[in-house]
Amino acid sequence: YIHNIRDMKVLHTIRETPPNPSGLCALSISNDNCYLAYPGSATIGEVQVFDTVNLRAANMIPAHDSPLAAVVFDASGTKLATASEKGTVIRVFSIPEGQKLFEFRRGVKRCVSICSLAFSMEGLYLSASSNTETVHIFKLETQKEKPTEEPTTWGGYLGKVLMASTTYLPSQVTEMFTQGRAFATVRLPFSGHKNICALALIQKIPRLLVAAADGYLYLYNLDPQEGGECTLMKQHRLDGSAEPPNEILEQGSHDRPLTAQTYNTAGMKGTHPQSVVSQIGTGRPGPAGSLVVRTLDQ
Repeated sequence: YIHNIRDMKVLHTIRETPPNPSGLCALSISNDNCYLAYPGSATIGEVQVFDTVNLRAANMIPAHDSPLAAVVFDASGTKLATASEKGTVIRVFSIPEGQKLFEFRRGVKRCVSICSLAFSMEGLYLSASSNTETVHIFKLETQKEKPTEEPTTWGGYLGKVLMASTTYLPSQVTEMFTQGRAFATVRLPFSGHKNICALALIQKIPRLLVAAADGYLYLYNLDPQEGGECTLMKQHRLDGSAEPPNEILEQGSHDRPLTAQTYNTAGMKGTHPQSVVSQIGTGRPGPAGSLVVRTLDQ
């Protein structure tokens, strides 16, 4: 159901949707490109894109072979990131065209459950968290093509032969050569907990915020030039309870850091982690007259 938030009247009802027990959907916050994304199938990773301004279907994107696990729009509403239940590949599509812009590999060793996808406000970074201890941050930049040069060493010739041979390999193998890898990573002090991430610019430095089911909000620094492993800076309890006295963290330590700056979290008691990160990540409420979506179990 699509409601007008001014008076909560139902503007439109999307019928005959597939079973969606987790209520998976995403709504763009842009006034100019306000779209809704939701699963188009319960068995494969189809994404239905709905124009919530003109109240009509905009596109259907065949994003993955497996059912969808996560979808999210960037702030401009022109990009959509998706992940499947396997959790190994993250894809980014143009909206509303549905053209694949980026493809990132989160890992190959194991399938994981993706908990959260989040774009930075300017759309340059994309974070992906899961039920493991690692959060991956990808950089959305197009690689500039370098002019073709003839190799001058045996190693150069070997590399050229290997690249040429990929045209004869199965498509699944070829994709692994072309998929991007993480620009930066975060090692959380836990695994197995559901968590929600947000990328924000705080004091002119890119930061990753992670609100986890262990009751903490973690704050990491992201190096915009070098990437690599992000530095754990601060953490805050989400239930409003007091922290012990401040301590200094050693580099690379995964102990819980203690903060010099504290937030008033008394009013956050019982707040879902996603709502906390949404408030901190955007720093502002949604646009006036924007639409909200309520989903009902099938």
